[in-house]
Amino acid sequence: MLNPALKTPKPRLLSLDVFRGITVAMMTLVNNPGSWAHIYTPLEHSEWNGCTPTDLVFPFFLFIVGVSIVFAMESKKADPALHRQLIIGIVRRAVILFSIGLLLSLFPRFHFATVRIPGVIQRIAVVYLIVSLLYIYQSRKAMLITFWAILIGYYLIMTFIPVPGVGYANLNPETNLGAWIDRSVLGEAHLWKSSKTWDPEGILTDLPAVATGIFGVLIGTFLKRKDQPEAQKVSWLFAVGVLAIIAGLLADLFFPINKALWTSSYVLYAGGLAILGLTLLYWLIDVQGYKRFTKPFVIFGVNAITVYTFSGIIPRILSMIKFNNHEGTTVNLQEYLYNTFFTPYFSPINASLAGGLTYVLIWYIILWLMYRKNLIIKV
Repeated sequence: MLNPALKTPKPRLLSLDVFRGITVAMMTLVNNPGSWAHIYTPLEHSEWNGCTPTDLVFPFFLFIVGVSIVFAMESKKADPALHRQLIIGIVRRAVILFSIGLLLSLFPRFHFATVRIPGVIQRIAVVYLIVSLLYIYQSRKAMLITFWAILIGYYLIMTFIPVPGVGYANLNPETNLGAWIDRSVLGEAHLWKSSKTWDPEGILTDLPAVATGIFGVLIGTFLKRKDQPEAQKVSWLFAVGVLAIIAGLLADLFFPINKALWTSSYVLYAGGLAILGLTLLYWLIDVQGYKRFTKPFVIFGVNAITVYTFSGIIPRILSMIKFNNHEGTTVNLQEYLYNTFFTPYFSPINASLAGGLTYVLIWYIILWLMYRKNLIIKV
């Protein structure tokens, strides 16, 4: 959502813009299938433990936010006189992002008594705020220590602290410590509507999500180094990515990879894959100079907050428009369009995929027009 690296004639790191665009396009697809009843498994979240490609979208984005923080703030970080101005901007952006997330939760009914307080954009705001402040005031070594302290500390918290009312530590959906904190602090009325007893973007899980952002900062700091040749950077990044994946898989043996809990193994596994993805693009685009395929993804990335916000609002508006079809049945406009243009021509699961891909294509056209007009909605 956050767009720290804005469109410029010569992007400082084109591969990062492309990686962001790929992630946003994937996010648009998985959040907007033609039918929630028919989805290919890779385009669904894991029921609990495990990791599908869809489970990688959110940590990839937080990782990108971390890398972007370095490229956006490095020069101002070096000058203490600019820190106050920088911090004001950081807090302002975080507040705006959090407010957009709440607005998305409220729309269209605006029931404040039951509005979901946690959420995707809210988590991005929290991670952006904390990681930015850590980046300003901590050295690279201190951030690395903070990263590992969070991962180890979170593991100890989740697996050793007894849950009040339960009596023992556990990693089950409704009885883990994070779920208890969410219910105690926010109340069940303000949690994820699909459960009301726990939230996948809950308070405690923001902690390891911050670690994902820090992971991005550490990689971004390495990419900015000028004392190593590009080939050596690629080799080191590839090695770190592979080691992180292996570490995540090993940690999975005692702290399962789990997006909803944002477990430490998940941070390492998803972060390792993010490093490999960015490294591949960095080698192809910024080192080897293969740039012909990049523009569609850059177009998707520069207005990321616009895509996420309005791609969530538009289907709700369409579902509010209701009328009687030729069979005398009341349907909403979203159902009518889907049943008219997709279900007659595809199997249920392929109709759902076709609907999602069409929605992504429509958004690409909108974003292409905005890009041509140099219209970038900033936070």
